[in-house]
Amino acid sequence: MNDALTLLQPYPFEKLRGLLADAKPSADKRPISLSIGEPKHRSPDFVAQALTDNLDQLAVYPTTLGIPALRESIARWCERRFGVTAGAVDPARHVLPVNGTREALFAFTQAVVRREPGALVLSPNPFYQIYEGAALLAGATPHYLPCTEANGFNPDFDAVPTDVWQRTQILFLCSPGNPTGALVPLDTLKRLITLADEHDFVIAADECYSELYFDESQPPAGLLTACAALGRDDFHRCVVFHSLSKRSNLPGLRSGFVAGDAEILKAFLLYRTYHGCAMPVQTQLASIAAWNDEAHVRANRELYREKFDAVLDILAPVMDVRRPDGGFYLWPRTPIDDQRFTRELFAREHVTVVPGSYLSREVDGLNPGSGRVRMALVAPLAECIEAAQRIRAFIESL
Repeated sequence: MNDALTLLQPYPFEKLRGLLADAKPSADKRPISLSIGEPKHRSPDFVAQALTDNLDQLAVYPTTLGIPALRESIARWCERRFGVTAGAVDPARHVLPVNGTREALFAFTQAVVRREPGALVLSPNPFYQIYEGAALLAGATPHYLPCTEANGFNPDFDAVPTDVWQRTQILFLCSPGNPTGALVPLDTLKRLITLADEHDFVIAADECYSELYFDESQPPAGLLTACAALGRDDFHRCVVFHSLSKRSNLPGLRSGFVAGDAEILKAFLLYRTYHGCAMPVQTQLASIAAWNDEAHVRANRELYREKFDAVLDILAPVMDVRRPDGGFYLWPRTPIDDQRFTRELFAREHVTVVPGSYLSREVDGLNPGSGRVRMALVAPLAECIEAAQRIRAFIESL
């Protein structure tokens, strides 16, 4: 067996099951889960129709590169969404379809990391655990950058020592952040590109929550926005990861893409031809329909705005909680230890959240998730309101 498997930590939800295993919730209260970030809004009917209309493609072997029409629709979406120069995103060179960002983030790390002593993969902390596992299994060492309230829940990149940058092979970004909801500012993205040039590392920007934001007049910037602002039409050292899971409420479609540096994607394509991860053609055709439509995405954002407004009105008087910049998570401070809070909330109110310490790593005595919980506002509005009311009652009883 691969010795690196012994380095992998249990997933947060495995830890959560252990924490709640012998807790006995009240039988008179229905369970409400705010723990898993699985979108519950209705998937677009027209995407389902496109999928069923093309079931004859089950008889066709898909190619790893994907059909030209899908890569074309993704390329044009990137240009519309992130202000990239028209025609700069070459569908044949700058885009690869993937089966959701999770498998792509993992596989990308295996393809990019050079197995050499001291290799680092930098990650925000707290973070999506795939970043850590992918680094370890690629033979690199994860290096955690704390995301604290004092720095707007973003890493303090100015505090990273030069010798760390020099050993860095991949810098993972997540904007809006999971679980913090914080956006990496455009000026910071531009500065990171300069650092990538100086120290020869790749920026891997996980932007799967990029289409969940609150101000329709100000879509958040992404790494491609920074490339455009710098006139960097070759996207050198920059790669972005996007998905239809959150944007279009299609987590079961397993459809996303990777876009950016053509030379990196050429090597990544070679890796993927061995990896055996081609997207089924009927899924590709359904994905085209989703990427070409924005009306359902705007409607999706409105549903989340309504839930955030309602839940924050209930919780703000009793919790240290604020509206995030984007995404669908709340990241409140807890009045007691986050694990105790999670366990007692479940036992007394039958509401499930995730301890923030399960989403972070302790470094130099600091776990930036400690004393916080993650709440995913993915349930229907009425359930989110009821969960918030139960959480408030629980806090007021402490």
